[in-house]
Amino acid sequence: MTDNRIKKVLIVGGGTAGWMAAAAMAKVLQNDYCEIELIESDSIGTVGVGEATIPQIQLFNKLLGLDENEFVRRTQATFKLGIQFVNWGRVGDKYLHAFGEVGKDFNALKFYHYWLKMHHEGKAKGLDAYTLTAVAAEQGKFMRPVDAGNSPLSNIAYAFHFDAALYAMYLREFATARGVRRREGKITEVALNPDTGFVDAVQLEGGARIEADLFIDCSGFRGLLIEGALKTGYEDWSHWLPCNRAVAVPCAKVAEPTPYTRSTAHAAGWQWRIPLQHRTGNGHVYCSDYISDDEALAVLLKNLDGEPLAEPNFLRFTTGKRKKFWNKNVVALGLAGGFMEPLESTSIHLVQAGIAKLMSLFPSRDFDQADVDEYNRQVHFDFDRVRDFLIAHYHITERNDSPFWDYVRTMSVPDSLTHKLKTYTANGRIFRDADELFNDLSWLEVMHGQRLKTKGYHPLVDVLSPEQIMSYMDNVEEVVARSAEYMPSHAEYIAQHCAAEPVKMM
Repeated sequence: MTDNRIKKVLIVGGGTAGWMAAAAMAKVLQNDYCEIELIESDSIGTVGVGEATIPQIQLFNKLLGLDENEFVRRTQATFKLGIQFVNWGRVGDKYLHAFGEVGKDFNALKFYHYWLKMHHEGKAKGLDAYTLTAVAAEQGKFMRPVDAGNSPLSNIAYAFHFDAALYAMYLREFATARGVRRREGKITEVALNPDTGFVDAVQLEGGARIEADLFIDCSGFRGLLIEGALKTGYEDWSHWLPCNRAVAVPCAKVAEPTPYTRSTAHAAGWQWRIPLQHRTGNGHVYCSDYISDDEALAVLLKNLDGEPLAEPNFLRFTTGKRKKFWNKNVVALGLAGGFMEPLESTSIHLVQAGIAKLMSLFPSRDFDQADVDEYNRQVHFDFDRVRDFLIAHYHITERNDSPFWDYVRTMSVPDSLTHKLKTYTANGRIFRDADELFNDLSWLEVMHGQRLKTKGYHPLVDVLSPEQIMSYMDNVEEVVARSAEYMPSHAEYIAQHCAAEPVKMM
């Protein structure tokens, strides 16, 4: 039989997306299955603001076989138990989208159904009281899960904050040590096959021509191959997610890092705060229709914890996605595929998910269209469901203090989101659509945290008496409180297991 396998993969662009793809392929496509090369130019900067993650990144690290303590040290990372949202439902509000379990499910129902009834009656404490990661985050505690039987200490969900530039460099060392070839250069031309329209090669400054069978476009917003060469098209979501600019500034660390990201809503957008071991990452995501660049920067600088450590980095973007993520022999990852603002730290996960789906549908040189179509179907689903979750943060609000919030509060939203909200407000039911990223607990924490009320509750809750329900909930609360008390502080845990070398900030 003819050997029709992919002989060469060319990754265009480095940064987080490019080196994640290179590292994963170096691990999976072993035994010299094919050649892997990555082109990047030191003269072309990367966005480098994707410093927060969600728990699924642990799957990626395990695929690579990374030592977690080394990974944390090398990237100046801290641990993350969730995201604190400030001023989203109303100015002055605060809630936590915490990772992991909420309470303990009982009698074939999710815990939150019992909680919703007691909340309606004014008897339940806040949702956080029954969630270990929320209590631990508020107290500045952290530990990895341990074998503790039925205790919530056995199932602590966590992610990381890390320096994106250091993470890319770490993965670059990993990938090149396993055979990935890195080439420094700037692409000046893309050669298309006149018969098939596939990309045949790219040409660099100086004239070097590099051919490949499969091209991975990690060239950022430009989409050098997926858009510049193949004219794939882009689906614009600005009418639902109107923020179109960001300004980022790191600042000095002034306190021990919190084990959570903070997202603070402002008059025309929101501000992120990401604590690392050596500094704090900050940025203001905003809509230029409602605030100027100078005003947005002023808001950011006014709300920093410490002294700014660099000049502000302004970014422009259009939230949305490519009409195809895989077109002919080009697969777009990261910003080349689409942009989702970092409100729920999904950017790195969407790269990871795209890589995983590419491995499961890895082509031969025939590039069967059925495989390409299936890849696009799955990635479109991922993006659309993340989109809905992000829109919900803006749309579910009582804020009416600025034109920006008036717009997002009253705008029409996708039918898929409308259905989700109606199902919840009726009787507190939340259903996960197939393999969508955010589960019912994530939706619950955001919808309740932003004051979306339910008219009723699940009728099967009434199988138990109110006294039985409260007794059970009180026990859950007590176990959560004892478990949090057992945990060390976040700073102590890092110091004991994975403290990084001090970095001299310029």
